[in-house]
Amino acid sequence: MLTFIPLSLYIHLPWCVRKCPYCDFNSHALPRQSLPEADYIDALILDLKHDKKWVGTREVTSIFFGGGTPSLFSGEGIARILSAVQSELNCAQDIEITLEANPGAIEHARFEHYLLAGVNRLSIGIQSFNDQHLKRLGRIHKADEAIHAMSTAQQAGFDNINLDLMFGLPQQTPEEALADLQQASVLKPTHISWYQLTLEPNTLFYSKPPALPDDELIWQMQQTGQAFLAAAGYEQYEVSAYAQAGKQCRHNRNYWEFGDYIGIGAGAHGKITLEDGTIIRTAKTRQPKDYLGRVDSFLSENRIVSPTALPFEYMLNLLRLKTPIFFAHFEQHTGLNREILVSGLQQATDRGLLEYDDSKVMLTEQGYHFIDDILRFF
Repeated sequence: MLTFIPLSLYIHLPWCVRKCPYCDFNSHALPRQSLPEADYIDALILDLKHDKKWVGTREVTSIFFGGGTPSLFSGEGIARILSAVQSELNCAQDIEITLEANPGAIEHARFEHYLLAGVNRLSIGIQSFNDQHLKRLGRIHKADEAIHAMSTAQQAGFDNINLDLMFGLPQQTPEEALADLQQASVLKPTHISWYQLTLEPNTLFYSKPPALPDDELIWQMQQTGQAFLAAAGYEQYEVSAYAQAGKQCRHNRNYWEFGDYIGIGAGAHGKITLEDGTIIRTAKTRQPKDYLGRVDSFLSENRIVSPTALPFEYMLNLLRLKTPIFFAHFEQHTGLNREILVSGLQQATDRGLLEYDDSKVMLTEQGYHFIDDILRFF
C-alpha cells in the first residue's frame, strides 16, 4: 500500500522580521537578542531523528522550508539541515527542495549559498508590486526590492522560482490586480501562486478589518487574472497555483493528492500512513522557545484519523486540483471502498456541482466555485 503514497518533508523555520497583519501562520517576530540558528537546527535534527521511525526507508520526493521567513537563516545553516536530512532519510535522486524567501529579509548573496546547499526551487513572497498595497499589508519590502530579488535569484542560477501574489487587497482595483500579474510575468517565474486575501481569525486584520473590495470586484479580478495567466503560459492546476509546463510544485501537489509528509520544526504538522494502513496526524510544539527546550519528544499532537473522517479529509484536498479524482486513488490512499463516497457524490451531482462514472469524479465549472458546498456532503 505504501508504495502508492509519496512522502515529503516539511521544515518550519518560524521567525520573521515582523508579523504581517493578515498572517495566521505560526510565525514570530525575531528575538531581541539574536536568531538562535544553531540551537534551532540542533532541535530540528533531533526532531527528525524522532520522526524517522514513522517512515523507515521510504523515499522522500520533496522538501519544503516554510515559515516564518526561512531566508533569515544562513546558507550554511540550510546546508547543515539538508546534510542531516540526507543522512537520516532516503532522498530521491531528483528531489525537489523549496525554500521560501522574502525580499525584505534576505541578503541577496545568500541565493548562491542556498543553491550550493542543495535548494533547487525558491518561493519568493512578494504579494504585490504596488508600494501602497505593500504598506497596507505590513510588508517590509518595496516593489523595486522584489524585482531585484527575483533578478538576483535568477543570476545566482535558480531556474525554478515561484512568486507569491495576492488579490482582493484593501482598496485594490481590478486594474491594479492585473498590473501585479503583468509585472510578475515580465520577471518570468516558472510558477505563480495567486490567491485572494482572506481575513483569518487570530490576525490583526480579523480584529480590525480593513475595507476590502466587494464580491463583484473580486470576481472581476479573478476572471481577468485567470485569463491573463492562461494567455501568458501559466496553467492553473489548483485553486491558487499556476505553472509553466513541467513546473508544478511537487511538494504542494503531494499535500493536495493526500500524500504523506513528515513535519519538523515549531508547530509543524505531519500526515503519515503506517504499515497497517492506519493514518496518523501529528503536530509539533508550537512556541519556538518551548520547542527549543524539548529533548524526549517534540509532539503536541499525535492522533489517528478515523475511517469516518477520511472521506472528508481526502476530498478537502483533492477537490482543490483541476484534475479528475480517480476512485482507485481514493482506495489506495485511504484503504476504504469507493462505495462510501456514492451518497455524497450523488447529492453533489443532483445540484450540478460534479459528475462521476465508474472510475472517476470530475467537478463541473459551477462546482469549482462552490467547493465548500460539495464538502458538506462528505
